[in-house]
Amino acid sequence: MSCDGKEGGFPGSRLEDSSSSDDGAEDVPESMDHQQQAPECPYPSTQHDDDSWRDDDEVEPRNPPADGNMRVVASHYNELKESGRIERLKSRIFHMRNFNNWIKSQLISEYLTLIKHSQRMGDPMRVLDMCCGKGGDLLKWEKALITHLICTDIAEVSVEQCKKRYEDILRRAVKSKFAHKFSAEFFACDSTLVRLRERFKDPSLKLNLVSCQFAFHYSFESLTQADCMVRNAAECLQPGGYFIATIPDAYEIMKRLRLSENGRSFGNDVYNIEFCSDTDPPPFFGAKYQFHLEGVVDCPEFLVHFPTLVKLCRKYGLKLERKTTFADYYKENKETGRNLLQRMNGLETVNPNRIGNDEQYEHIRRYIKGNTSRSYGSLSKSEWEATTLYLVCAFRKCKNTWDAQGKPVFEFD
Repeated sequence: MSCDGKEGGFPGSRLEDSSSSDDGAEDVPESMDHQQQAPECPYPSTQHDDDSWRDDDEVEPRNPPADGNMRVVASHYNELKESGRIERLKSRIFHMRNFNNWIKSQLISEYLTLIKHSQRMGDPMRVLDMCCGKGGDLLKWEKALITHLICTDIAEVSVEQCKKRYEDILRRAVKSKFAHKFSAEFFACDSTLVRLRERFKDPSLKLNLVSCQFAFHYSFESLTQADCMVRNAAECLQPGGYFIATIPDAYEIMKRLRLSENGRSFGNDVYNIEFCSDTDPPPFFGAKYQFHLEGVVDCPEFLVHFPTLVKLCRKYGLKLERKTTFADYYKENKETGRNLLQRMNGLETVNPNRIGNDEQYEHIRRYIKGNTSRSYGSLSKSEWEATTLYLVCAFRKCKNTWDAQGKPVFEFD
């Protein structure tokens, strides 16, 4: 899809120092050697002032019915070929994908740590990976020492690949007496239409964490689908458990759309967004756009009106604990997560003497102010503009009592 619009996002990529390391985590290659201790660069603003939506109290939108978009999504991911290590190295967004993977690692670690601190020693740690894809987070679950994992996705091929990766992990664990082993179950299912617990081996199972990475926005095709997805995330969580997700930042998307030349599409050389629906104002559900990300995604997606998501979550006892843009989440975690970011090759090693007049690295030239004696870790301008389309969010399951009709009454503290 062509890029007809002018980018209206942040002015440049974040800079960060990185250094050489041992073998990379998460199956990514080792980073290159370069010097450390570059000073911190100015941080771009991420404040939202977009008023594209009405601030209605009721979740009663101008909703188009679901049009089978999930079948398109399933078909897209079923047909997406697995790329090997060499092919991934050639990708224009290689470092951005690793950066996003690092964001997920930090998010998962943050909330599993919170849960573990509230548990007794030896208590089980059960996780639902909703929209698991090909199992990109399996190593994260292994390293987190969970006891049981449920993986589900709408794409049957992806679920089979996820299961195979899990079996590979088990085979490696058998050869190492120190490796952690955890049980798992897998099934293909549309989480926006089907009650997941009915597919569990044990429908009474209580979960500690539900994770939905880069997929929840597909449910905002309709109120019915979003409600079903939230219910699936919430109903098996025990009190004190968390639902965590990474989703497109609808306010950032609308801000960039307003700044675009044609008011309908925008992007750069790695991503493009073109709207297929009315955006003046956009509907709460069914706000459809075509999203293209270089070599990875090319399918319809939907804006997530975050206040509406919060209301749906409260309906099922989920209280908002965090809503943070990728840019701000990086700022929060860059010191504690620095070593992992380096091992995961989440930033590109940039030598100022070799970038010439490339506008993708203009931010580095401004930042170093003539100091070319060291290399810097960064994302290109285009990659930074793409990754800052997203935010992380976390919801905590609250305790409840029961009313006379047998309905839960949640205790929001």
